[in-house]
Amino acid sequence: MVRIAEIESGTIADELELQIGTRIVRINGERVRDGIDLAFMLAEADIELEAVSPSGERVVYEIEREPGQALGIVPAPDKIRECANECVFCFIDGNPPGVRESLWLRDDDFRLSFTYGSYVTLTNLGPRGFARLIEQRISPLYVSVHATEPDVRVRLLKNRTAGAILDQLRSLTASGLEVHTQVVLCPEWNDGDHLDRTIDDLWSLGDGVLSLSVVPVGLTRYNEGRPVRPLTPEEAGTAIAQVERGRARALSARGQGWCYAADELYLGAGRDVPAAAYYEGSDLTENGVGAVRAFLDAFERGIDGVARREGTRMTILTGESMGPILAGLRPELERATGATVQVRQVENRFYGRPTTVAGLLAGRDLIGALPERREGDLVLVPAEALNQDGLFIDSVPFTELESAAAPARVVAGHEIIGTLAAL
Repeated sequence: MVRIAEIESGTIADELELQIGTRIVRINGERVRDGIDLAFMLAEADIELEAVSPSGERVVYEIEREPGQALGIVPAPDKIRECANECVFCFIDGNPPGVRESLWLRDDDFRLSFTYGSYVTLTNLGPRGFARLIEQRISPLYVSVHATEPDVRVRLLKNRTAGAILDQLRSLTASGLEVHTQVVLCPEWNDGDHLDRTIDDLWSLGDGVLSLSVVPVGLTRYNEGRPVRPLTPEEAGTAIAQVERGRARALSARGQGWCYAADELYLGAGRDVPAAAYYEGSDLTENGVGAVRAFLDAFERGIDGVARREGTRMTILTGESMGPILAGLRPELERATGATVQVRQVENRFYGRPTTVAGLLAGRDLIGALPERREGDLVLVPAEALNQDGLFIDSVPFTELESAAAPARVVAGHEIIGTLAAL
């Protein structure tokens, strides 16, 4: 069942005087379970829509429409399917008090995977759930594999059903569905020979596995060593070498790298991130694969066209991972803009070490790192640290940072050149 959250003006639903809050229970005699069902069923030209109004009246609408003509129903968000695992590396267990409320939700919902590219484990889907994936061809999916050996995955996820992942993926790909996969790499848990096995097993499933991303475990002072620890630089380097062996095979057999090491593996190993060709146009930046390279390339493309800002004092606040990279760009930015530029690496006191990524910087930590400032100064902060409501991860609003930085101007952006160009 789906509730109507909004009716688009001038559409069929508007003409039928459907009301916000109306429940759509069946379309063409089939039960509507959620928004995915609704999207599939509304693709039909002729529709028999059974609905229950907010007052409880049951009405059946016979709808005929032209191809492509919008019905105009905006559904309310579905209830999120929650995670059935207790992963040893679960980031939620590393949340501190005061973190944004939404970050306590343990979601593991295939609908979010299909719609937004969120990674799911498939452990909370029974036979009917899998049949639905195949019947509706819900593809591509993004699947957190972590390990293909049954006992290793069960141990990682603390879920006795987790060991079926290879059979699950084999069933999906044999039915024509496609999946992107990932491994969150935990030293002494799923690295070494286990990682080699996982790479080999996923490769053996054929073209239906579109990619494999290997991402180092992300921990905070609240869950470090309980029971997982971060990778050492040597371990990060070893994992990169294992990924490279998988890439060499894929490039030889299919002409595509297929297997990618996340940016944080390169940074953790003290190595430069690869050139853009490594990523082959794959859009895995939300999973930490290629975001640094995209940032660097955008800087190089735009630096010569950036506006002059003589006399401006510019401060860039960032996490400890990106600090050295931005410090390396500072001389070129000063040359192009004429501004005086400083880069400040902000220690994440909210999460504590080993959390060093810019996207998890808290508002209070950024406020504490503000430089001495005067009228005309400019402070750049990472937009990745803000949600759509303008809140940092500790629920501090961006407006509070703006007030604290006065009289300097604070601007949030995803990359330097585009941010400066928008001023």
